[in-house]
Amino acid sequence: MKWIYALLFLPGMLPLQAAGSDFGKCAAIIRDSERLACYDQAATQLVAPLPASVEPDPIIAEQRPDRIAVANSFLGKRWELDQQSKKGTFRFREYKPVFILPFHYSNNPNQSPSSPTPDHSATSSVPVGTTDVKYQLSFKTKLWENSLGDNGDLWFAYTQQSHWMLYNQEVSSPFRETNYEPELIYSLRTDTGLPGMKWRMLNLGLAHQSNGRGLPLSRSWNRVYAQFGLERDNLALFVRPWIRLPERSNQDDNPDITRYMGNGDVLLNYRSGENVYSALGRYNLGGNHGALQLSWSFPISHTLKGYVQAFSGYGESLIDYNHKQNSIGFGFSLQEWR
Repeated sequence: MKWIYALLFLPGMLPLQAAGSDFGKCAAIIRDSERLACYDQAATQLVAPLPASVEPDPIIAEQRPDRIAVANSFLGKRWELDQQSKKGTFRFREYKPVFILPFHYSNNPNQSPSSPTPDHSATSSVPVGTTDVKYQLSFKTKLWENSLGDNGDLWFAYTQQSHWMLYNQEVSSPFRETNYEPELIYSLRTDTGLPGMKWRMLNLGLAHQSNGRGLPLSRSWNRVYAQFGLERDNLALFVRPWIRLPERSNQDDNPDITRYMGNGDVLLNYRSGENVYSALGRYNLGGNHGALQLSWSFPISHTLKGYVQAFSGYGESLIDYNHKQNSIGFGFSLQEWR
């Protein structure tokens, strides 16, 4: 049986023996450059070239650098655009920021909320101070995965933002305003190259937003929108035009809301290490109303981030949809943009 083993190992031992002989010759060379060149030549004998008949693995060939970069992208992970990012249905996911601002200051608090609809304006001054607590909760969950082959996910999302008059103890520190916003979102992977960026996704959404209050402070509206998600490295851009769904005039809490809240929004999100910088803008194409919100999330500890948010314009909350103010808040962030 020894001769069988010899035949099996002989082809591999021959180049090793030849290389070992060459290494011995190289060691006797005095000049460094010539000795190094000799070692390089001897080492190449240990590397067997692939036969010409061997074809490249189609799976490996498919993983081009540009495909790998897309698969590992921020939007790909947050919206599960690629198969390796899919996590199934009915599990909680990140959506909009989750934060609390224990100190939130406004230079012009809205003490007389109003609306053109009859019986929708405050009849007396609302006791609102310049400082309150602002916080937001948000999540999304997937209802249907891969409705179009390996593409097309249906999501349900929910966002709740509140303004709490914690420091106004004269009126027992009530909640001045809470906005509730459920959404249905159908998300499609696009992966289309554009100059300077990649168009990664298209979201088609239906959103309802209201403050759940009775007359005269009830505010609400419904929208359909198309949101275009683009990215490049650590930069993500969302462009979202919307159309407000019409309501009966006697049931419309705020018929002029698009005049102030605009016809869409643009979100710019940049990540630098553990820091996240965001800019959210709204604008009415037919007028000069809108808003700009800037935020910065920065690390405090391994699990906690600081958060700064500045706002200028109309509609920081629904009750203020037609009221202009500038505000700034300081606090903590638990979750960032999308």
